This record gives sequence, structure tokens and C-alpha cells, in this order.
Amino acid sequence: MARWCYRHRLVVLVLWVGALFGLGAAGTSAGTDYSNVFSLPDTDSKQAYDLMTKAFPRSSGDTDTVVWRSSGDAGSVTDTAVRSRIEPALKEIAGMRGVGEVVGPYDAKNAAQISRDGRTAFAQITFTDQANGVPKDLVQKVVDTAQDAERDGLRVELGGQAITRTQEPPTGVSEVVGIAAAAVVLFLAFGSLFAMLLPIVVAITGVGSGMMATMLLSHVTNVPEVAPLLGSLIGLGVGIDYALFIVTRHRRGIQRGLEPEESAVRALNTSGRAVLFAGGTVCIALAGMLVMNLRFLDGVVIATSLTVVLSVLAAITLLPALLGLLGRRVLSRKQLRKLAAAGPDPAEASGPAARWSAYVQKRPRSIAAMALVVMAVLALPVLSLRLGATDQGNNQESTTTRQAYDLLAEGFGPGFNGPLQVVVPGGADTTGLVRTIRATDGVAQAAAAPPAGGITVIQVVPKTSPQSVGTDRLIDRLRDDVIPEAGVEAHVGGVTAVFKDFASVTGDRLPYFVGAIIGLGFLLLLIAFRSLVVPLTAALMNLIAAAASFGVLVAVFQWGWGTEFLGIGKEGPITAFLPVIMLSLLFGLSMDYQVFLVSRMHEEWVHTGDNARAVRVGLAETSRVINCAALIMICVFSAFVLSGDMEGAMAGIGLAAAVALDAFILRTALVPAAMHLLGRSNWWLPGWLEGRLPHLAVEPAEPPAESPAGPHKNTPHKNTGPRKNTEHVQTAEYIKTAEPEKSGTGGATVVHGFLRTADGDPLAGASVTLVSRGGRQLDRVTSIADGSYIVSVPAPGAYILAVTARGLASRAHHVTVGSGPLVYDVELTDEGAGLVN
Repeated sequence: MARWCYRHRLVVLVLWVGALFGLGAAGTSAGTDYSNVFSLPDTDSKQAYDLMTKAFPRSSGDTDTVVWRSSGDAGSVTDTAVRSRIEPALKEIAGMRGVGEVVGPYDAKNAAQISRDGRTAFAQITFTDQANGVPKDLVQKVVDTAQDAERDGLRVELGGQAITRTQEPPTGVSEVVGIAAAAVVLFLAFGSLFAMLLPIVVAITGVGSGMMATMLLSHVTNVPEVAPLLGSLIGLGVGIDYALFIVTRHRRGIQRGLEPEESAVRALNTSGRAVLFAGGTVCIALAGMLVMNLRFLDGVVIATSLTVVLSVLAAITLLPALLGLLGRRVLSRKQLRKLAAAGPDPAEASGPAARWSAYVQKRPRSIAAMALVVMAVLALPVLSLRLGATDQGNNQESTTTRQAYDLLAEGFGPGFNGPLQVVVPGGADTTGLVRTIRATDGVAQAAAAPPAGGITVIQVVPKTSPQSVGTDRLIDRLRDDVIPEAGVEAHVGGVTAVFKDFASVTGDRLPYFVGAIIGLGFLLLLIAFRSLVVPLTAALMNLIAAAASFGVLVAVFQWGWGTEFLGIGKEGPITAFLPVIMLSLLFGLSMDYQVFLVSRMHEEWVHTGDNARAVRVGLAETSRVINCAALIMICVFSAFVLSGDMEGAMAGIGLAAAVALDAFILRTALVPAAMHLLGRSNWWLPGWLEGRLPHLAVEPAEPPAESPAGPHKNTPHKNTGPRKNTEHVQTAEYIKTAEPEKSGTGGATVVHGFLRTADGDPLAGASVTLVSRGGRQLDRVTSIADGSYIVSVPAPGAYILAVTARGLASRAHHVTVGSGPLVYDVELTDEGAGLVN
């Protein structure tokens, strides 16, 4: 498929552009129908909600609040000087098209809308549409009209969901900032403008199509408003990263002498396969949210998974087409001049990454200990994690919604912003219940509304704020003690109760969710790397990363460390649904880095059987691209602090911290140090399990670089496990530095012959290994009873043939294979190997 997309690049580009514009036109014309379904089945707040909906059908529009407070010489809010400014403004607002009703405090029946000290009052504005459907210019006109009534000693502020829209930054600001930061990182990494643009174009295409598709899906299923934000957040991160991995492999192939087309095909067949596997693991981790059985999260799973799938599709189809357009221009001019002057680069990694890898190999214990200490310290705040909900009281102090929230709390009490509703069905007498609730500790006021449809609603205002622990305890007290003792059936509802139930259900089901995604990740890595220790290590590292990242989240958003510097408002509890979403994304992204890191180590282990070398080479060759990918994700995620959405800011900061800790501490230090300490045990798998596991090639071995003329089919060889002959391992390291003449072109062939001792006896059980110029093992066999052997050769050219036998010296020599089979007999002695031919 990669070769087809490369050669038919214009067709692929037209298809993608057509799909993107088609989805955009359909999504724009259809609009959005996002809905937040926070109610939970089988909970007390859900029963209260259903009863209230039946008895008191709510208005179809959003209800917002205008709050004003007089101070100094302005007098009471009922004074003529204040009323003369407020009432005309309210009347003008009521006459605006799109405003359904305005309920002010100056009607005798609404006297409760004036505070006891007479200094604060509020009016309720009901729009004809829900908040996301109210035109933004109408909301701004309402805000301007209300605030025009201000004068010295009279403050006017507004709160509500529709009003919040006037405070949001322009759409796409966080995405643009994240992309710009990623572009800088890519340019520094690649040194080429064209190479920098490739991952960004692929990511924008995947995210754009995902967002448009999500808009259309919102009309047929419940998709919450936060889902597109989370979808773009994860889509940009993985889209840029996946394209980065493929482009890096493609550039490396060209620098090692391959033609652009062959390099692109091999990049897609290696890193592209790993991208498919990594994208699948992210979707599986996201689908783990379905274990929670929360309707609100179903739409999040749909939006984020769809965006990830389209990002992967863009990486494996659109990217090779773009590579075909650019050709060698994916390299910088400096790299092109170097390639022309000095020839292909060597296969061995060098530079800071290689030096760090060697240092980890020398001091694995100290590095592992330091990494664990850092992660443990960062994880300590998670012990005080409290789930809840954010509201407008968490907005920045400069916003009108935060000011309105504070004015209502000051004038009517902290609990006024989050009243509870005790719903009593069946027409029961509620006089005694109301009296008992008023006397309950933590209740500021309680009053029963006139019954409707046999249902009575008691409005309860707590003494504490909606996010306070005291309010949570009051809800428990009402449900467990007050209502049962009154002997009536009643249910506690309201927004505060709904979020409390949401947090409770999330906490109860979270262990099952974590167990599900860790179990699925363990099985995938077990099949991919055929090892028990590697997936166990990955699961442990994921838990460590999750604990540390949530520790950072608690310190910033719950404790308030750095909230003023970041400009994200007031501290409060962690949004109840955020741990589920963050864990899904974190486990998916951690699996990506684990796959890219360990797949290279596993490849080297299969070739050499030397664990120390495998870990060293794997870390040296992948750490730079992993760190670069992580830096890009950190930039993208951190930019969502600018989204104007508290949940988006929490997810952005939490995921940025998680990726930074995972990439720079776990995958670059702790994982390789632990693998050095575990040694050959990393790759242990019981024999009975080996035969029962399916084979899954995550990232197949890259074909030898000495055959740039076209793809050649290597004869597969069975991984017989670690090589037990130390001399053979030393020989493999020796032959990797050899520089035979370049290969020719042609079809596959073989080298065969007989192995003899110095006395002329057949040598059975000896190992014969054919190795490419770059040090890749191409085939490995064992001689049979008559001493004969046969190894497969992918194409004519220069190779190295290594022969090892127990008790005899091991050597390696060059062989040049023509278009036909080569007969090559070898005689081994105690002193070395003599070539008969």
C-alpha cells in the first residue's frame, strides 16, 4: 500500500482533500448538537432529576444571571437611584430577539432575589436556545447592556453558561499555539522546512477530518461539548508523533543510501507497522472507558477514537504520498551535500544519545534509584486527590462570571451557587421534613415549592460552597440520616448532587477500568515481544507514570500551586471524569513509547542474543526521536491551557506532565536501567506459552541497506532464543564493523557446502550465520550429521559468513555471491578457520 500511495500521490492527495472539504461542508451546514449527559442510572440524583423533569418541565433555553451590588453612598438596591439604572437595562434585554424571559427582583413575589442586607440582587435571563445555540453577538449585547448600567458604587456582573462564551478565546487558539510550538521543535530536529511541515500537515488533516466527523455524529449520538476539545488534543499529539516516527525512519534510509521510494516503503513497513500497532493500543485504551458504563464517556470515546483512527490513516496513506512529492528534499541542504560528498552514513548510532545509553549501561542501579525517587516524590500529592466538579467559581478573577459567582456567594451565602433539591413524590406532607432539614447542621435555608403533579421540591441552600467537603457531607447526611428518620420517600438532586454521584461512581469503577486497560496492554506486549518481563515492566511503569502525573495535577489544580502563574483560575477539586480520560490517553501514549523503544531492543536481541547490547543500541537509536516526540506532545498539550476551558486546561497540564515524566525519566532512564539489571530475564517466556501465542511482528527488521536497487525478500529464520556461545557474540560485534564491497542486484540465492574438522571428519551441530554488511543477521542454520549446511541469500553481493562450533575457534570472512548458488566448504581447527575454496 505504501508503494501504491507513493507512486499515485496525486490521486491520494485529491482523495484526502476531497474528504476533508466534504466533511467540512457537511459539518458546517449541519452544525453541532453536543449534549452533556451527566445523570447516572441507579443513583439518587438521577431519580430526583427524573421526578423534577416530570413535574416541572424545564424551559428549552439556557438561564443566565445578572447580579448587581451597591456599595458606599449608593444605598440599597431597592433605592430609586439604583432601580432607575437597572430596570431600563433589564427591559431592554427582555426585548432582544432570542431572549425569552427576564425575571427581576422588583416584583413582590421575587423578593427572595434581594439579599438580606439589601445590597445585592439578581435577575434571571432565559434565552430561547441552549447555551451553545445562543448567538455569541446576542450574548455580548446582553453583557454590554447590563454593564452599561454601572456607575460609582454600583457593580454589575453576569454569570451562566451562555455568558461564559464571551470569555472564551477565539476558536483554535490553543491548537494554533500548540502547532506553532511543535513546528519549532520539528525544525530544530530536522533542519528542513519541508520535513518540518510533513508531520504538521498530516496531523491537521487527521484532526480536521476527525472534528468534522464528530460534529456530524453529535446529531445521532450523545457527544459532550468537551469531546471535540479532547479529540483535537489527543489527535494533534499522536498525529504529529506518528508522522515524526515515519519521517525520521525515511530520512535515515535516504542518508544510508536508499532511493527515496524504497526508503519510504521500508519506513512504512517498519515504523508504519509500529504506528498501526501504537494507534490500535491508544484506541483500545480509550475503549476501556466503556467499562465505566457512563453515558457521558461514550461520546468522548467516539470522538477521540475516531480522531486517532483518522490520524493513523493519514500517516500511512497521505504521508507516503507527500514523501513522493518531496523526494530527497526531506533532507536539509547540508545533509544532501554531506551525502553527496561522504556517501551513506554508517549504521551505528552516535552522539549524545549513544553516550547517554552507554552511561545507563555502566550505572543502572544509581540511575534507577534516582528515577524512582523523583517519581515517588511527584506522586505524593495524589494521596489527597479529591474528585468533584469545576464551576464558574474556578474561573479567573478578572472574568465577569467569576465576579458574579463571588457576589452571589457574598450576598446570599456560599451555598447559593449550588443549591440542592430534595424531591418528594406521592404528595406526602413535607412540613416535618422541611423543619428537620432547616435544623440540620450545614443547612443555611430550606423552603418547599408548591406541589405540582403530586411532587414537592424542597430547595436546600447549604452553608458551604458547592465544591466544599462540607457540602458533600451534607448530602450524605440528608440521604443517610435526615430523610430516613422523617419516614418519607425523598431523593436528593441538583447539580452538586449529580457531580457528587458522578465522582462516587467513577471512584468505585476506576479499579476495574485500570485493570482492564493494563490487562489488554499486557496481552498486546506479550504477543508482540514474546516475553513475560517486558509487559510486566511496562504495566508497572504505566502505574508509576499515572501516579506521578496525577500528583502534579493535584498540586497545580487542587492545591493551587502555580495557578496564578498559569492564569487558570482558582483551585478546586479534580473534575470527576478527568481521571478516566487521562488514564486512557496516558496508557495509550505510554504504550506508544514502549513499543518504539522495546521493538528496537527486541530486534537487536534477536540478531545478537546479547541483552546489554540490545538495550544499549535500542536506547541509543530511539531515545532521540522519543524525546523529540514527547517534546512536541508537551507543547501541544500545554497549549490547551489557553482553551478557556478548565477541563481542557486540566487535561492539557496533566497529559503534558505525564508525557514529560514518561519519556524523559521512565523510557529514557528507568526502563533501560531496569532492563540492564534484569539481564537475559527480560526475554524469558515459558516454552509451553511460546507455542500457544500467535506471532505478531510489530516492527519487522529493516532490510539490509546495501540493496538500494529494490526490495529483496529475506528468508525468515526462527528465533532460537539467546545465543549461548560467547565467542559467537564477540564475532557478531566484530563483523558488524566490516566493510565489504557493495552488493549487486538480482534475485535470491543460497550459499551451501560442508563443514569439516582438521582430520576431515564431518562437523555436525555447528552454527553457520550469514550477515549483511550493516551487521544484520540474514539467516542462521545448524549443520546436520554429514556436516552440510545451506543458508539463504537475499540477493547477489558481498556478505559475511560466520561459523562457530563448541571447542573450536570462531571466525568470520567475506564471501561474494553471484547470480547463482555458491558452494563454500569450511574447515575448522583449534587455531582458527581455514577456507577450503
